[in-house]
Amino acid sequence: MTKARCLCGTLTYELDGPFSAMIHCHCSMCRKHHGTGFATFVLGPIAGFRLTSAEGKLARYRSSPKGVRTFCSACGSAGPSTLPELGIVAAPAAAFDGDLGIKPQSHIFVRSKAPWDLITDALPQYEAYPPGVEAKEVPRPVVAPRAGITEGSCLCGASGFEAAGAPMRMMNCHCSRCRLGRAAAHATNIFYKLDQFRWMRGEELVREYKVPDARFHTVAFCSRCGAKVPRASADRGFVNVPAGSLDTDPGTRAQGHIFTADKAPWFDITGALPQFPGAPPA
Repeated sequence: MTKARCLCGTLTYELDGPFSAMIHCHCSMCRKHHGTGFATFVLGPIAGFRLTSAEGKLARYRSSPKGVRTFCSACGSAGPSTLPELGIVAAPAAAFDGDLGIKPQSHIFVRSKAPWDLITDALPQYEAYPPGVEAKEVPRPVVAPRAGITEGSCLCGASGFEAAGAPMRMMNCHCSRCRLGRAAAHATNIFYKLDQFRWMRGEELVREYKVPDARFHTVAFCSRCGAKVPRASADRGFVNVPAGSLDTDPGTRAQGHIFTADKAPWFDITGALPQFPGAPPA
């Protein structure tokens, strides 16, 4: 039995092992829902799944004719998906504590991966579904790039934004708060100055959750679909944009991994980017 929770702790559940698979998914729906370059799921038997606490905060969004994504309506963390026709549950690996007894085995939907997301490990890569899974791909909107402008939106498309010019920096953060908040191996955050950013639509749908014992850590998400969206920090003069929410290429790539001392035990950092056990240099 392995216990999982959302960032605020309102949504908790259990899933009995053994887990049959762990996969990185790069599809645009996962990227938007989690706000990251990829979401990592573990698959376990549906008979071993128990929702232990939700307090009326478990929200659902139908992302496709056959797909329903869950999230905590209090903090926005992505939740598990039950697949009764297959007898399994797909749950975000980052929602669980400790070693899960399994590590990622492949990347799927790499044909849909973000241009800024660089795969540097040696795991097998599949353009869409992995072998043995027969299902139709869900068509997704494509945004035409505009010179000097980076656009983004939530999963349901009700909220959208744009940023003008080059960003300040882009980092992969492995801290436990980012991992729980994004329900992913790590967050990839891209930062713009306040005057570079503007909402084009749907700002009224955005909800925020601040971690009570954190000085700054606050997540923003679409209340309709649970997708992670930008948050402006007026006192610090920048906007933190979840890179997974982007629809066009920001023209930059991550400069490093931060808070690696807190990384998930099942995730191996590969590639040549610098790694910092805590915060990056000033």
